[in-house]
Amino acid sequence: MAIYCCGFGVLSENKHEENNIKILIIFGMLSILALLIASQLARAGELPKVGEAAPYFNLPDQNGKNYTLADFHGKWLVLYFYPKDDTPGCTEQACNFRDDLNQLTALGAQVVGISVDDSKSHADFAKKYSLPFPLLADKNAEVTTRYAVLRNLGIFKLARRYTFLIDPQGKISKVYDKVETSRHSKEIIEDLNKLLAAGKG
Repeated sequence: MAIYCCGFGVLSENKHEENNIKILIIFGMLSILALLIASQLARAGELPKVGEAAPYFNLPDQNGKNYTLADFHGKWLVLYFYPKDDTPGCTEQACNFRDDLNQLTALGAQVVGISVDDSKSHADFAKKYSLPFPLLADKNAEVTTRYAVLRNLGIFKLARRYTFLIDPQGKISKVYDKVETSRHSKEIIEDLNKLLAAGKG
């Protein structure tokens, strides 16, 4: 009986060590996975800086019409990147741009949205909320990467919520990295008025 108990104790100890090793292996794998995700979340490259030429783009909108950066030469361009069509924050942001579009147009500005959704998704989104401005489909995330605002989760990619105010000469005038969707369009109108009052653009 004593021998059996002793043997059972050894077996239990070995089993306990085996479980500890498994836990350490799992923990190590999770740590590696966390590091990989963190590295994927890091921006690919540097954000365009104020005063630099805006990165080039050539993308289709919700109606299949292609737009390039050159198409907006001579105008202020509000180029806003957003994560996903028809989600709460993105809808609020887009609808505020829609509601304030006349004021932005009066200031010589054009609004253009970009996400990694396809043109069909953009078309449905624009129709549902009567969005009158171009929504560009960056399906391969090339432009989103070029502007360094890609959130890369491996097979799942999203644009970060960033806005670039580009002057009529095609240079970055302001970068918005903390966007409050409920008043973002108002913020841009205020900044445009200040820039125009200062004789810029």
